[in-house]
Amino acid sequence: MNLTPKEIVAYLDQYVISQKNAKKTIALALRTRYRRMQLPIELQNEIMPKNILMIGSTGVGKTEISRRLAKMMKVPFIKVEASKYTEVGFVGRDVESMIRDLVVNAITIVKAEKEEENKEKIENYIRNKIVETLLPPLSPSASESKKDDYAHLLCAMEKRVESGEMDDTIIELQLEKVNIEFNDTNIPPEMAKVQESFSKIFSTMNKEDNQKELTVKDAKSLLKLEATNKLLDMTNINAEALRRAENGGIIFLDEIDKIALSEKSQGRNDPSKEGVQRDLLPIVEGSSVTTKYGVINTDHILFIAAGAFHVSKPSDLIPELQGRFPLRVELEALTEETLYAILTQTQNSLLKQYEALLSTEGLTLRFDDEAIRAIAKLSHRANEITEDIGARRLHTVLEKVLEDISFDAESYKGQDCIVTAALVHEKLDLVVENEDLSRYIL
Repeated sequence: MNLTPKEIVAYLDQYVISQKNAKKTIALALRTRYRRMQLPIELQNEIMPKNILMIGSTGVGKTEISRRLAKMMKVPFIKVEASKYTEVGFVGRDVESMIRDLVVNAITIVKAEKEEENKEKIENYIRNKIVETLLPPLSPSASESKKDDYAHLLCAMEKRVESGEMDDTIIELQLEKVNIEFNDTNIPPEMAKVQESFSKIFSTMNKEDNQKELTVKDAKSLLKLEATNKLLDMTNINAEALRRAENGGIIFLDEIDKIALSEKSQGRNDPSKEGVQRDLLPIVEGSSVTTKYGVINTDHILFIAAGAFHVSKPSDLIPELQGRFPLRVELEALTEETLYAILTQTQNSLLKQYEALLSTEGLTLRFDDEAIRAIAKLSHRANEITEDIGARRLHTVLEKVLEDISFDAESYKGQDCIVTAALVHEKLDLVVENEDLSRYIL
């Protein structure tokens, strides 16, 4: 979390081309959260997050920015679609479930950290239990010479288990029963607790031995869960996760334009849309939400909302909700040059992905610079004459260009296959210029 705004932007630049304003706004919002945590508690409570509203067409990088933030930030982060929520009284997910999702995500992060901290203990537990099964302990009355021999055998067996030499050996293992964890965030916390209570009762009633025959490799995976439950203090993990979700949690609320009430969309479903906005309001403003792990306060959770706003406008949202997203940033439409940069400058770009995929068939795929420019130009043209779907157009265009090469990959084995501008034009010119074909194929 301790990254400067420039470092955050530099990281995002590797994956998202252009959109400098959006990256800068988000970088500052994230850095402000770090600065807040360095202040005295009294002052921390007074500083509220500045929620962000990102406005831009589909495929310009809104979702990609959120996806990369999730990988970069070691803070609880979830991406949800506003369109999948319904107001209270309608069938569907209620808005409070997004906070419960955030808590589950926080628990996953903290648990992974604790597992890493206790990695050695967990590995020792797994190894010892497998070795005990392979070499049952000696009786206390065994002679000293037998104990010495056993100690040598034990040491050798531990090394063999660690190295993976014994992975295919079948053993009979006694596993401890693990309580089923219910993480359906759409049901009320009280009902989730009832479900867990029933689960504990039935697991207590079922006295059968949990004896299984399995390979050592599979045993390692199953014993990891058992070791984690035994060695980690889940009460402390849950408390730490709640604290992190409250103070560092980020919720990316996509498709917020789908719940806006535009003049063109007056209809029977509109009260539901306005209801979702009104249900969102207390969550975004700051309220207490009950989860099965405890109560979480949403005052300091950062909300980043995004939408294309083709049919509706940000002003179509209810005024109270608009006021809770003071930072507005408009993402730029993608130009031909931007599409070219997306293909050539991004980390793990689509071109690199196709080259890597086809290398598994033994062929070396290469793209001429002129071919890449032709792909960018025709993708941009397709966006102009049909619906603008931004960088997502590159997926369909590239798939069309490489369709035959990919289908006949085995006939190119051991060869260099160069995609030229002539091939790109041959595959795409007719499709792009014919608007009807373009709508159905690209």
